[in-house]
Amino acid sequence: MAAAEVELLMFEQPGCIYCAAWDREVAPEYPLTDEGRAAPLRRLQLRDPLPEGLTLISPPIFTPTFVLVEDGVEVGRIAGYPGEDFFWPLLAQLIAEAAQD
Repeated sequence: MAAAEVELLMFEQPGCIYCAAWDREVAPEYPLTDEGRAAPLRRLQLRDPLPEGLTLISPPIFTPTFVLVEDGVEVGRIAGYPGEDFFWPLLAQLIAEAAQD
């Protein structure tokens, strides 16, 4: 049986200062981390239609919203960017919970 495809969706929009903070504080190192390898990042614009093949529990309302998906289905989310010190443990917890299911 093939492993599930897991990715982290980042919903953003132009002018989002918290998105810019994430870009400065997390984005450069994200693909180099265990979390980045477990859940590669895909950026989406908040106001754009949802790409085909994605099923979310509810549409994101503000940016950034990070949605962890497994085989295109939402398994967890972080609404907002709480800062680098909180982001990493929250993401690690989401990934661990998805791995248990």
